[in-house]
Amino acid sequence: MPPATNNGHIAIKPELRALDQEMRGWRRDFHAHPELAFEEVRTSNIIARELAAIGLDVHEHIAKTGIAAVLKRGDGPMIALRADMDALAIMEENAFAHKSTHPGIMHACGHDGHAAMLLGAAKYLTRHGRFSGTVVFIFQPAEENEGGAQAMIEEGLLERFPFEAIYGLHNFPGLEAGVFAINAGPFMASFDTFEITVTGTGGHGAMPHLAHDPIGCASALVTAIQSVDMANFGAAQNAVIAITQIKSGDTWNAIPAQAVIRGGARTFSLETQNLIEKTLAELCAQHSHKFTVQVACDYRRRYPVLVNSRKETALATRAAEKLLGHAGVKTDTDPIMGSEDFAFFLEKKPGAFILMGNGPGEGGCLLHNPSYDFNDEILCAGAAYWACVVETALSGAP
Repeated sequence: MPPATNNGHIAIKPELRALDQEMRGWRRDFHAHPELAFEEVRTSNIIARELAAIGLDVHEHIAKTGIAAVLKRGDGPMIALRADMDALAIMEENAFAHKSTHPGIMHACGHDGHAAMLLGAAKYLTRHGRFSGTVVFIFQPAEENEGGAQAMIEEGLLERFPFEAIYGLHNFPGLEAGVFAINAGPFMASFDTFEITVTGTGGHGAMPHLAHDPIGCASALVTAIQSVDMANFGAAQNAVIAITQIKSGDTWNAIPAQAVIRGGARTFSLETQNLIEKTLAELCAQHSHKFTVQVACDYRRRYPVLVNSRKETALATRAAEKLLGHAGVKTDTDPIMGSEDFAFFLEKKPGAFILMGNGPGEGGCLLHNPSYDFNDEILCAGAAYWACVVETALSGAP
């Protein structure tokens, strides 16, 4: 791929630029027809049809709706590129022509754009790519909350397609459109969830002394959790415990028998994950004794820390710099507290996950916002990045 032009714009090959309108069409169609985790049937069918039409070896129904398509050219190594496909259970507030036609579901995270960019890259590389080796294009279901990457791995993806490295990409509102950001090492946080159930004895609201009030215990426990000093973990600014739900009672004049607290925890190391889980268990035990109620904590490890391997991060950086020059690739980005199930792939294989600017985050452009929309102006740049990764990784150069 050619370097960035002097005025800072990405210089994209005409053959790839010619796919711009087609990618926009796919992207807006996916946006208008969003599908939740493991239900991406329509999206998957369209992608499989397009991949088969250009002659790729297409493997469907991996983890229900996942796809792996193989492009082999020469005798070089095998690498994988991954895009996610699922939407979120959010009611869209946009009014444009391609808004969601499925009430209560929308592409609020840009997976519609991710899928369109990888599909465009597959078409370009099949027709014009200059490389020696094998590319596996992975279209993954269920990134949002449900761990589709892990499901694909459990169904034998890595054995069926023994790629040596894997690369991922996510759009990032607030970062200038077309600019990339990446770092080696821990890059995105783990994501754990917890559900604390406080069980007491219900009673009449006029006689609280005859009950064991779970709400009083739950309230004190929430305060205690929110007062945990992360600096004591040696992880100031690098760990979060968030209470996101409190549920108890159904009426005004009865003390309920149970209260439930739910939340999440995020950090960048296994050591801190373990310490957070231990701390929550200790707080639950203390408050159970103090309030004479039963307190049980169900702590679940959901997504691991996303750790970019050094060699593959350097390669991804070189690929992005071929498009934008050094100034267009930020390698001093702080780790992101958001989580990504691409981390499951990186537990098994070396690889790199990069962020791509989606433009200003103001005005409802932020991820998981009901007014979000993927920026179609970056589709060609994203597809060009994918192509450049392949041509850099499989160039045959040492």
